[in-house]
Amino acid sequence: ILPFAFWGVDSYNKVSNSASLATVDGDKITQEEFEQALRQQQGRMREMLGSNYDPTMFETPAMKRSVLENLVSQRLLIAQARAAGLTVSNKQLVQTIASIDAFQKNGQFDKQLYETVLRNQNMSPETFQMRVVQELSTRQLTDAYMQNGYASTAVADNLVRLNEQQRVVALAHITPDGFMAQVKVDEPSIQSYYETNQKEFQTSEQVRVEYVTLSADAMQSQVSVDDAEISKYYEEHQNEFGTQEQRQAAHILISTSAQASDTDKQAAKAKAEQILQQLKQAPAKFAELAKQYSQDTGSAANGGDLGLFGRGMMVKSFDDAAFKLKVGEISGVVQSDFGFHIIKVLAIKPAQIQSLAEARNGITQRLKLQKANDRFSELAEKFSNMAYEQSDTLKPAAELVKMPIQQSPWLSKGSMAMPPWTANALQTVFSDDVIKNKRNSTAVEISPNTLLVARLLEHKPASIRPLAEVAEMIRQKLLRRQALELTLKQGKTLLAQLQRGEKAGVAWKPAVTVTREKHAELDNDLMRQVFQVNATKLPAYVGKEDAQGGYTLARVEAIKDIESVEDTHRAKYLQQLRQSTGDEMFQSYLADTKKRADIKVSVFNTDEKK
Repeated sequence: ILPFAFWGVDSYNKVSNSASLATVDGDKITQEEFEQALRQQQGRMREMLGSNYDPTMFETPAMKRSVLENLVSQRLLIAQARAAGLTVSNKQLVQTIASIDAFQKNGQFDKQLYETVLRNQNMSPETFQMRVVQELSTRQLTDAYMQNGYASTAVADNLVRLNEQQRVVALAHITPDGFMAQVKVDEPSIQSYYETNQKEFQTSEQVRVEYVTLSADAMQSQVSVDDAEISKYYEEHQNEFGTQEQRQAAHILISTSAQASDTDKQAAKAKAEQILQQLKQAPAKFAELAKQYSQDTGSAANGGDLGLFGRGMMVKSFDDAAFKLKVGEISGVVQSDFGFHIIKVLAIKPAQIQSLAEARNGITQRLKLQKANDRFSELAEKFSNMAYEQSDTLKPAAELVKMPIQQSPWLSKGSMAMPPWTANALQTVFSDDVIKNKRNSTAVEISPNTLLVARLLEHKPASIRPLAEVAEMIRQKLLRRQALELTLKQGKTLLAQLQRGEKAGVAWKPAVTVTREKHAELDNDLMRQVFQVNATKLPAYVGKEDAQGGYTLARVEAIKDIESVEDTHRAKYLQQLRQSTGDEMFQSYLADTKKRADIKVSVFNTDEKK
């Protein structure tokens, strides 16, 4: 706990002056909060979708409203958790943050890494700690509902019996192929279809372009690193090539606040000195005296043991004292903003540093990447300007960055394409400046540290394909449509005959055994019919149009119920029921809370009260 407590866990209620997008019972949701939540959601989607990620999906009002609605729900839950008196101890907060992989180095929490990661996210430690506290407290609230759903054994047993019931089913498929010889399509029908369905034959506007890319990754092949640079980096960044020296220490804390009076501080110091005198007479009793006197609730029960820590993880006075002691030595009284400490070093874990030879490859890659990024930054503006100033050719821009001029396949406006043709790249190459004015495109960022400039090679405007080109396609479509109509008519006729108990010439496939969860060739709709059919008299028949454009008949031949419900099945279904009812209870609670709250949303130039 102390490494965190020493640098301060506070400022949970700082208020931003950013513009308000919504209020929840008078509590503002700021533009800054919204934008950060939007960036986080974009990051999650980018990670999930990879190359299929389209940043324009976040430009829609619906997506932005969804993000804002989530923030409203979070704010409501925070207020409800606070009203319910749900709190988070420093110990819980510290353990949660210390367990986050992003803040660990060699399996240990690293304060410097923690601050660097937050700084890269434009977030202060205080803000992050506040959000963790809010997350932990609202989790207590949501878990109270979601982990306490109800379920009866009788309901679970009924669900097991229903889901595990087996039905023996034979299938027969009637396809349009068998009716194709019976149908015909004349030329006027083709002409009529063509004239009334022009959109179906419209081709998108297309372009083919040549292009040049500038990327930091590609720049790595243009930079080199010499031995002197590698050695210098190694000497200046020793902490990156192993673990620093760590110490395991215990302490006894007599606490005072930074605002305590001099009298209170002197009293605390006197008490610490009395304990120190006892330790000088009996050093082996350190753990015992820590349990008895230490006012650090997080470590006192463990004999004052703080675990392993490196330099800089404690406040300076504590840090300096701990790293001067040998194993087994006990310090004098050490003052910090948290009170007066007596420190004992329990163990020392020496620093472990990689040799230069071991670190060479990693340093080389790091320096090349750094130089490549520097080179990219140096060339990015020149690259963009050159493409703009010499807008009738890509050659000077390509020579500047020493990259080849490439050619694209045909690209369609508004369609998804393979990288590097992101949505913003396509928007750029279909601009009037590129197509009408025949100028180089502006430099567009297609991924982090990657720019693309393009120039038109060929252009095809949107058009309607001629009838001669699509006539045969229309013919086949109309023939298939007629054949499908005959197929459906035949299927429904056969089903009616079978349901009346009449004989029908149906080629049944071998019967299969299905359940509600495992139903082989049956699609979901047909499966539902099979399990809903009145099975008091077998065989029973059902049928439906299938997704492949035919008709499927199903004959239910037998039903097999399970004899008894196994404990493992019952436990599984009970758990699912509890989760389902718990989620329902929470959603109902949240909906009711929203009804009772004063929520005002001001977004996209509209004001709403919900």
